[in-house]
Amino acid sequence: MTTGAAGPAPAVPAWRGGYGRLWTAAVLSRFGDALRGAALPLLAVRLTDDPLPVSLVTAAGFLPWLLFGLIGGAVADRVDQRRAMWSVDVLRGALMAAFAVAVALGLATIALLIALAFALTTLQTVFDNAATALLPSVVPGSALSSANARLMTGQQIAGSFVAAPLVPAALALGAAVPYAADAATYLVAAALVASVRGSAPERKPRSRGRTLRRDIAEGVRVLWRDRVLRSLCLANALSSVGMGALIATLVLHVTGWLDAGEAGYAAILTAYGAGSVVGGLVAGRATRRIGQARALVLGLVLQTGCLAVLGSVRSLPAALAALGVFGVIGMIWNVTEVTMLQQRSPSGMLGRVSAGSRTLSTGGAPLGAVLGGAAAAFWGLNAPALLTAGLFALGVLALLPALRAPGSGETPPAAV
Repeated sequence: MTTGAAGPAPAVPAWRGGYGRLWTAAVLSRFGDALRGAALPLLAVRLTDDPLPVSLVTAAGFLPWLLFGLIGGAVADRVDQRRAMWSVDVLRGALMAAFAVAVALGLATIALLIALAFALTTLQTVFDNAATALLPSVVPGSALSSANARLMTGQQIAGSFVAAPLVPAALALGAAVPYAADAATYLVAAALVASVRGSAPERKPRSRGRTLRRDIAEGVRVLWRDRVLRSLCLANALSSVGMGALIATLVLHVTGWLDAGEAGYAAILTAYGAGSVVGGLVAGRATRRIGQARALVLGLVLQTGCLAVLGSVRSLPAALAALGVFGVIGMIWNVTEVTMLQQRSPSGMLGRVSAGSRTLSTGGAPLGAVLGGAAAAFWGLNAPALLTAGLFALGVLALLPALRAPGSGETPPAAV
């Protein structure tokens, strides 16, 4: 890892073999998930007009990360990550296929939606941590940044620009079609991941009687003791609270405060999605030019400015520009964050380290949604954007120790 001047151009991941299959599996899954994610709220509001049960569907999608996120990371470090990923995808495919049948037969209920969201996210706690831990064994270390950028960019395109426009057509074919398509993508992705070949990461010999609790504690200690990872985790947690506030109230901000209507809201989402794609294309060059830690600090500073514009300038063109730039930097942040976790985590502990970071950041999103709603109610519809700007500014302060960390420009050791 570097935080200084540009170095030699890194290797790029080979599409043939393991990485190409992982990329295809991830993009297919994101396509199916985007279809499901767009269709599920529409199904929920058809089943009930009570906002509380509808909100519980969303809450059920966050809760497993708080309950099982750290456990999922520990499990991912104990097992063969490739096998864990395809097994989870088979289970998710079976769940979605059963749910599609229930929808087709008119048997879907709000309780079933809540249970489905909870089960899928519980499985995701193992899958996501295993996927993060598997990638460094499939591509060389010098290609990690490029591999992560291509992976996230492909997922963004599949979700925002391919799946989203197809949702109305899928629903026109039948209420169960989006869920059946999601089930199919899970099963195809499972087959692709199962065909990946690669060496498993080295693990220290595990003593007899070693518990998950001890494994989790070890991962949390590594995350906390590494100054760079600790700063990154704290900044990410603050930013996630802010994003929860912004996302929960963005539709009110655009349609109410900006008076831009539904067309304006669609344009805002498109600007953010397009910016994210651009960010994925330039992430590698940006971090090579100024260094990873500096790119993160500068990125949060620029994002804070974008949020200040969004919350203070009552203009749709200004909001479109702000959210477009925000999306560019957000993708650079995501790529760099995952790459730094992969590079700095000791061998055999990446699942637990990434789980600690994910659990803390995911737990901040629902808190941010509540804070955003309260801010909009008490201080106006533009207040959540300004609140988010303040939280991002605090994130900048949390990141500063990463710039001063001794040895931050060196490759971390392979074991603790």
